[in-house]
Amino acid sequence: MEETQRKSCCTTSRPNGNKSALAKEQLIFAKDDLKTGMIEIPGGEFIMGTSSKEGFPADGEGPARKIKVDSFLMDSTTVTNAQFSEFVKETGYKTEAEQFGWSFVFYSLLSPNMIRKVRQVVRETPWWYTVEGAYWYQPEGPDSNIESRMDHPVIHVSWNDANAYCQWAGKRLPTEAEWEYAARGGLEQLRYPWGDELMMNDQHNCNIWQGVFPKHNTKEDGYEGTAPAKSFPPNGYGLYNVSGNVWEWCSDWFTRSIHNRGGRENPKGPDSGKAKVMRGGSYLCHESYCNRYRVAARSSNTLDSSSGNIGFRCVADI
Repeated sequence: MEETQRKSCCTTSRPNGNKSALAKEQLIFAKDDLKTGMIEIPGGEFIMGTSSKEGFPADGEGPARKIKVDSFLMDSTTVTNAQFSEFVKETGYKTEAEQFGWSFVFYSLLSPNMIRKVRQVVRETPWWYTVEGAYWYQPEGPDSNIESRMDHPVIHVSWNDANAYCQWAGKRLPTEAEWEYAARGGLEQLRYPWGDELMMNDQHNCNIWQGVFPKHNTKEDGYEGTAPAKSFPPNGYGLYNVSGNVWEWCSDWFTRSIHNRGGRENPKGPDSGKAKVMRGGSYLCHESYCNRYRVAARSSNTLDSSSGNIGFRCVADI
């Protein structure tokens, strides 16, 4: 049986049976000028996944195998609040979090006033609070806004929301193979986009949890929640924050079966499924609980789910 409701510190899903809020398709008109500045990722072969013991077999990370991808264009950063604001301004788009009326927020990011108003938490992962009025513009509920975070990744976007943005921008979501190939930045089978060691020269390279999860975050990397989309040194292809910060949606349906992912040349995943692949980990990942900020790590979520640590970046065909 395919595992879709997988438990981790980093993700949570809308309740089973909660149908998508997008009852009818919202009209999206593609922009023609948003491919400027995208990075060309040269096609080639690479070893995808991992056979390492530190991987999660239940996530379908392995075995490591050779994959070929064609050249494509990719955004150097995740889509920012500023970019998503332009999309909403031009189209009037309403995200699923807005239509449902709530989204998931990590408890320590909420104000005391909002915490008093919370009526539900996720039983298996009680650090996730169901917050009324939380959506991309009010990331921690009605008493918050993004005015000082316009260069941060947009969050509280479902897969459906991300796909709608891509339609408007004349782009698409990356396949899982494209994402991992690009995230590796030309390095072969290393843990992170920069090498095998998490810290290099005693410097942080990504926005993840430090301290004791989920009770105490020392914020040694400088951030408790999201960091600006262009933070820390880029990888070998010039991509920022492909490890940590926010989970990034991919186009593939999630499966653990290596035989159902579309072969070894430009694989696009299964033809159907119940959840979509997410990659990269987030600011909540910690080695003691959710070591999924490694390049080979993967997760998934339902198409209508949103939370304060899920975003996306776009790609385009050449």
